Amino acid sequence: MRYGVLTSGGDAPGMNAAIRSVVRSGLAKGHEVFGVERGYEGLVKGWGHMLDRSSVADILMAGGTMLHTARFPGFRDEAVRRQAMEQIGAWHLDGLIVIGGNGSLAGAGALSAAGIPVVGIPASIDNDIAGTDWSLGFDTAVNNVVQSVDKIRDTASAHERVFVVEVMGNRTGILAAVAGLAAGAEAVIIPERPVDLNELADRLTETQRRGKKHSFIIVAEGADHADRVARGIQERTQFDVRWVVLGHTQRGGPASATDRILGALYGNKAVDALDAGQYGVMIGQVQGNLTLTPLATVLAESPRVPMDWVDLAELLAR
Repeated sequence: MRYGVLTSGGDAPGMNAAIRSVVRSGLAKGHEVFGVERGYEGLVKGWGHMLDRSSVADILMAGGTMLHTARFPGFRDEAVRRQAMEQIGAWHLDGLIVIGGNGSLAGAGALSAAGIPVVGIPASIDNDIAGTDWSLGFDTAVNNVVQSVDKIRDTASAHERVFVVEVMGNRTGILAAVAGLAAGAEAVIIPERPVDLNELADRLTETQRRGKKHSFIIVAEGADHADRVARGIQERTQFDVRWVVLGHTQRGGPASATDRILGALYGNKAVDALDAGQYGVMIGQVQGNLTLTPLATVLAESPRVPMDWVDLAELLAR
């Protein structure tokens, strides 16, 4: 058998760990593994090469993706997907493993519906993919946010300021919710819970009255912008307010131990699924167990946002 593997969409730490696992798991079973470069665009344009054990040496810990990645909106076009299927045939691929987020998995679902043997691996620092508790890159991103907030806390304390920290999360606030609890945020603003600036200002004023000299707020980019929230607090209080957008620093750096382990597990399970003829599914982890969820189900459902974690973060910070 010859299996292809590609990474698509936004990069996420742990992608390289998954590629390594796919390659070495496949080779151990006597398969060939073909690396498609630059995601679906490379699949259409014929960019790729064979991979061996040495191809994936020393990539376990690295962020980004050794196969490179790209967003390719043109893949929504059926004619473009037919070109991809022709290329899959030209490369003599018996199956394809797609590592990426919702858009990438939608592409995988379209290929599966057309008869291509496809297995998906969830990779998104937003963790906004149904069918799994943890997507690749999420744990690393949470740790990156917490480390940044810990540093911001030092200057917030020194100057007795309020800081508003904007994190990624356009569709959902899962990253903000989990990072907010881990970092001790006074408030977490997410798309699922719109902010009332008057109530937030009153809450911060009350914490100051009780002796708290500095505070910070985490806001998901899909809920609001840090500068607008900061101005709103400044207008309603006497606080010295600053704002920070963490941006792409959340994606970078070495993959956490958790993301390396998940990459290894997901990659190995993806090869097993193709071998077993279990196509059109996504590998995931639910309550500690590896799972296979139909791509159609993954794309139709929404991930659960831990609202109780948001409530707990705000309770403990008061």
